[in-house]
Amino acid sequence: MSLSRKEKAIVKTFMGKAMKKADEVGNEALSRLLTVYPQTKTYFAHWKDLSPGSPAVRKHGLTVLNGVFDAVDKIDNLEVALLSLSELHAFMLRVDPANFKLLCHNVLVTFAMLFPDDFTAEVHVAVDKYLALVCLALSEKYR
Repeated sequence: MSLSRKEKAIVKTFMGKAMKKADEVGNEALSRLLTVYPQTKTYFAHWKDLSPGSPAVRKHGLTVLNGVFDAVDKIDNLEVALLSLSELHAFMLRVDPANFKLLCHNVLVTFAMLFPDDFTAEVHVAVDKYLALVCLALSEKYR
């Protein structure tokens, strides 16, 4: 799967808008992940508070979304751009790569909630493909 030039432009434009709400998007997406898929809480057992909107959830949600937004600038070479994150999650954190897809799904839901006028069907398709490629790149070291 790859993104066309048009889809890349759509992703860059939409992410430029979404970046302005990175904290809100990150918090909502990660809060949803931990609520809807409670098995993901095992990776954050060292946090004192896993409730939606807690300081730890908000901070990590922002960290995750900043990674997603930063990768847009490297959209043509995501595997190289996300190599260190792939290694970290595979070898040190030992995160099941299926969780990347769960998080990306929650990011899509959050985009639709927070950007109802901008998140058209065309944007949805392009951003979904982009996030799938991010998940694939993050899963690279698991193979």
